[in-house]
Order: sequence, then C-alpha cells, then structure tokens
Amino acid sequence: MIQVRELVKQYGNKKVLDHVSFEIGKGEVLGLLGKNGAGKSTIMNIITGNLTATEGTVAVDGYDIAEKPLTAKSKIGYLPELPPVYPEMSVNNYLRFVYDLKRCRLTRDNHIKEVCEQTGISEVRGRLIRNLSKGYRQRLGIAQAMIGNPDVLILDEPTVGLDPQQVVEVRELIGRLKKTHTMLLSSHILTEIQYVCDRIVVLNEGHIAADDTPENLMKYRAGTELKVRAEGKKDRIETVLSGIPGVAKVKCLGMQEAGSYDFLVDAEQGKDIRREISRRLTERSCSLLYLIPLEMTLENVFLQLTDEA
Repeated sequence: MIQVRELVKQYGNKKVLDHVSFEIGKGEVLGLLGKNGAGKSTIMNIITGNLTATEGTVAVDGYDIAEKPLTAKSKIGYLPELPPVYPEMSVNNYLRFVYDLKRCRLTRDNHIKEVCEQTGISEVRGRLIRNLSKGYRQRLGIAQAMIGNPDVLILDEPTVGLDPQQVVEVRELIGRLKKTHTMLLSSHILTEIQYVCDRIVVLNEGHIAADDTPENLMKYRAGTELKVRAEGKKDRIETVLSGIPGVAKVKCLGMQEAGSYDFLVDAEQGKDIRREISRRLTERSCSLLYLIPLEMTLENVFLQLTDEA
C-alpha cells in the first residue's frame, strides 16, 4: 500500500534521512520508533506530501506522491502531532469544514455521524472545540483524518499529552481502526507500539536500525544478558567475570546483601557462558549465589538498537 524507496532528506550539510526504504502492505499496521530527531515526523510529512524529499520516491497505492499528489493524498488521512483543529468552531461544524476541504462525495450527515460514532465523540458534536478535553481533541483529530474513508491512516504521536485513561481509550480506538485501515503511526510509548503494530521500524540517526515484528524484535539478543550475584570482594568478582571468554561487558550493580555484589554480564551473541561463570567463580573462592538471564523488553531492544543501552 505504501512504498518508500531510498528516501533522503537533507538540510544543508545535515542528512535527516539517509536512503531509507520500507513497505507497508495493505491492512498492515507499521510503527515508527526512534529518538527525537531520528526522522519519524520527517518520513510522515514526506509520505503525506507536506515535505519534498531530497532524493527517493514515495508511492501510495501505486501513485507517486510527487507525480500524482492529489490522487495519492486522497488515499491518506493524516493526524499530525498537534491536531489541526480550530478552537472557535464546534465539533460538528469543524468536521463539515474538513468534509468540504476534502471534496468528499459520501453522504455528508451520515458519513460524519458514522465517523463520530467510530471515534466516540458523538456526545460532544455540539460543543466548541476550545471546551474539549485533550483526549476528546485527540479523538477529533483522528476523526478528521477518517473523513472520506481513506485507505491509509497516518498518526504522528496519537497519544502525546494524554493521561493514562485517555491513552487506553485512544489505543483501543486504534485497535478498532486497524481492522479496516492500513496504518502508520509513531509513538514514544513502547507498549503502545508493541500491542498495536504488526511491524516496527526502528530509526536511528536517519537510518533503519531494525525492521521486524514485535515478537522477533523481542528475541533480539535474547539470553545474552545475565544477572549474577556472587559473594566475595567486588574487584575480584569483576576481574573473574571480565576474563571469561565470550563476555562482552561487565557492569557492577552494587552490593545487594552483606558481602555480595550483583553484576550485569553481557555475553557475545550465541555464547552460553553460564557454566564457565560458575566454574571460575568457584575456583577463585567467590560463591555464586544466583545467575539468571534477563528477559528482553522492547525498551531494552530499542535502547540497544539506538546505542543508548
């Protein structure tokens, strides 16, 4: 449904995007993850035609966004990070305004009523937007993106600034919309990405660091980090652990009980060092109290992929 090919965006000497390529299939939900400045919003703005690329192409349902912008944009509903609403308008009048802007050909009143029901804003249709809560404004932003029944919904930080209850409500709304739309969304809330998206693209400094399913990303370096508690002198334990073949990194986590220390031991990929840890600590009279593999979370994976672990 969306094809991004060798996308480059450059401002002066700074490349915000450096030959980024990915595809989103029809009915798929893709999540964009990355630090601030990684290029998430830039990609979304190029896909929606709000920015031009320095190099590369974007096609929506086969239509190039640069060569056939009106046709390509008609396939897209877009919610930027700040919902494009007018505080002085009522919800109903604002959606009618968006309907006219999009030159929608569906029956207006029925279509707007349906969108309001889908997004849970029917009860506030007569209210001024300035009097709405942040949660309702965010839902209204999603509602305006849905006007015209576009095939693709692009949501930039759809839960930013919401309280926990509002986050849950918007997440449930996105869960319902994914059944009928191809979706691209970005978020800093990793659990949101994990439970809503079919695939995740991790951006780091303008490059794609990973492109996989949440399940496969959770397996990234699984079992390579171990938490070790040993009894003895801290320096001796650390020296023993650091000298084991296959150990990439050792970090002391401090004293947890009298005379013993916890260490985070990072093994090289594919290396099982558990038995060697036990043997060497015993040889150096450092009692091994426990050794457990750390369960990888999406947050851990994200931090490792973006060089912030």
